[in-house]
Amino acid sequence: MRARDLAVDYEAVSVDSDALVAARLMAEHQLPGLLVLDEHDRPRAILPASQMIKILVPEYVIEDPALAPVVDEKHADQLCQVLTGRSVGDCLPADAPPPPLADPDDTALEVAALMARVRSPLIAVVEQAEDGTHLLGVITAAHLLHELLETSGG
Repeated sequence: MRARDLAVDYEAVSVDSDALVAARLMAEHQLPGLLVLDEHDRPRAILPASQMIKILVPEYVIEDPALAPVVDEKHADQLCQVLTGRSVGDCLPADAPPPPLADPDDTALEVAALMARVRSPLIAVVEQAEDGTHLLGVITAAHLLHELLETSGG
């Protein structure tokens, strides 16, 4: 099985997309992350759901988890307000690596090895053409695992 056969349509956002809308998209569709596209619709980064959660949690609680129980429910219910007025680009770490890319002809094992090596929940499948990079779809870790289990009879 080749990457082109494993690739599926997947939710993508641009670096300029509203962060709150992106968070809702992840939550409503239970996505492990979103593919972030640049201004030319080329894959720019992966925004993991865990990164969005990290933005919601106050820094002092991350540094000292013992403080989490002292945050009252009123303040805990307002955590998502930190996303208001922010873009997806604002939520990406400054050192966000480019997203892992697979060639359409890569095998399932090559995709699995790439995913394991970079620890990404998503792999973008792109085709290089004379007029630029074309996104064919995305392979998620869950989908890849499902396909590998199917082919092995597991």
